[in-house]
Amino acid sequence: MNTKLLSIYAEAARAGGFAAAARVLNLDPSAVSRAVATLEEDLGARLFQRTTRRVALTDAGARFLAKVEPILAELEEAREDLRDAEAFPSGALTVSASVAFGQACVMPHIPDFLAQYPDIDLTLRFTDRNVDLVAERIDLALRLGPQVTGDVITTKLMDTHYRICATPDYLKTAPPLAAPEDLSAQPCLCFDLPGFDRTWLFRKDGVQEVPVRPRMKVSSALALRDAALAGLGPALLADWLVDKDIKSGRLVDLFPDHAVTATTFDTAAWLIYPSRSFLPRKTRVMIDFLKDRIAGG
Repeated sequence: MNTKLLSIYAEAARAGGFAAAARVLNLDPSAVSRAVATLEEDLGARLFQRTTRRVALTDAGARFLAKVEPILAELEEAREDLRDAEAFPSGALTVSASVAFGQACVMPHIPDFLAQYPDIDLTLRFTDRNVDLVAERIDLALRLGPQVTGDVITTKLMDTHYRICATPDYLKTAPPLAAPEDLSAQPCLCFDLPGFDRTWLFRKDGVQEVPVRPRMKVSSALALRDAALAGLGPALLADWLVDKDIKSGRLVDLFPDHAVTATTFDTAAWLIYPSRSFLPRKTRVMIDFLKDRIAGG
């Protein structure tokens, strides 16, 4: 079967129309229409319902797409492997991450990555906005939270957890914090996101909800950590952001025997990339590098 016809058909299905697929593939819309018609004739089945306003997959077309897309991806990856067998990873690579995770966990390793792969031109976009990978041409994104859903390929980089932290000097003068419920009696430092500034959840033998009263709310995780380090009060902070501070004694983990969160206990850092395309070697080496340096370190 003609793989070019299959690729055009799959792009038309993803793009939601022949004209949109033509723009992506740099073809004339009539060429896309003819390719789909040829494929339908070869299969003896209608893959798209066509009206004057829109083009939509038929049930048969949807079933066929589900079978074809993995095959096309594997073929493209096989071609890429052959092209890259003797080649060094090169080209433009755009990676997105949140501001705090990017600065705290990604940036320290970038000099080594660039030294190891001098032919890769790297763009780092650190933003707390949820970027559109396809529209913004992001090759790889790192996202924090529960399992990522949607039309993307997802790989877990590492599990993440939260700590309730305060400085030793703050704890010398503050009322005792012997149990999670003691937090309700004193002002706390809170992340300025829905669900983070009213109730914190603790899990040991069971789950306990503890109301908190914000002394200050901060929209930046890095600034929230700075506020905690300044001795302004206890804060709920991610382990990847404060574990070094806890190890050095700059911060104290107030409840190390509890799992703590503001929303859900099952959170992680995820590596994601668009599912509609194969994975180029330049992206694969970045994924392997981050797994080795961040997850493995």
